[in-house]
Amino acid sequence: MELKVTRYDIEDGIATLTLNRPQRLNSWTGRMHTEYRWILDQAERDGEVRVIVVTGEGRGFCSGADTAALEGHVERGGYDPGTPAELARPGYGVRPEFDANFAFQFGMSKPVIAAINGPAAGVGLVMACYADLRFAAKGAKLTTAHGKLNLPAEFGLSWLLPRLIGLTRANELLLSSRIFLTDEAYELGLLNALLEPGELMPYTYDYARRLAGTVSPGSLRETKRQIYTDLHRDVGSAVRDADALLEQMTTEADYREAVSAFMEKRPPKWSGPSYRKDRIYSAARRITAWLKAMHSS
Repeated sequence: MELKVTRYDIEDGIATLTLNRPQRLNSWTGRMHTEYRWILDQAERDGEVRVIVVTGEGRGFCSGADTAALEGHVERGGYDPGTPAELARPGYGVRPEFDANFAFQFGMSKPVIAAINGPAAGVGLVMACYADLRFAAKGAKLTTAHGKLNLPAEFGLSWLLPRLIGLTRANELLLSSRIFLTDEAYELGLLNALLEPGELMPYTYDYARRLAGTVSPGSLRETKRQIYTDLHRDVGSAVRDADALLEQMTTEADYREAVSAFMEKRPPKWSGPSYRKDRIYSAARRITAWLKAMHSS
């Protein structure tokens, strides 16, 4: 795909997705949505990629829907996403609950870090919230934005934000659509780190490199899927699945490498499962769960 409003770079096992409309504070368009999903799909499939960083070019992260898109909804008499009928589907097929816009990131096998370098409004805030980790520059403006445009909370933010910062705090931000700064967001627990603007990207890449180098790809994949799957179910199911994963993962090459590296006091050399193998494991788990459900009924 020709990238017109985004940029995709890979270095040292870290993929960077940069929203690239700096003259518009990286405001969101149908084209950007299409490219965003395509890049994430490429990163998910690439066995060399361990961590994904999402950020914005220039002064903004993503200032929300482009004004031309907002005017277009009025002209057309309703919502038009501006995307093609077929979009890339990274993370789809892991759990039915994840097969939706932005929620698909819960099904991806690699951690996504949002490096919030400037304003994040509306869908820009949604994008940041669906990342697994959020680092931000001090003083950047954030807002849910939807209330002032006669819109609902977008893309499941009404489900996600209360789980990130608690119902009471999320209600206030969702109902008021007020502007708040990253400094307050950090106090609310929405951010993992708050940094001076010049320190944001060096910190983000240093963290990403440590994550990629010290944690096995298999552990990152399974832990991420445990986290988002367990949001939906009881603790007993979480424990039983963790026990099954423990039995499986202690037979893998990266477990043997981890123990050897620990004993020898050296950095581990991860092999990691291939994309195809990962999909086979995921499919096998889904089929097993389906068969168990059919048998019990």
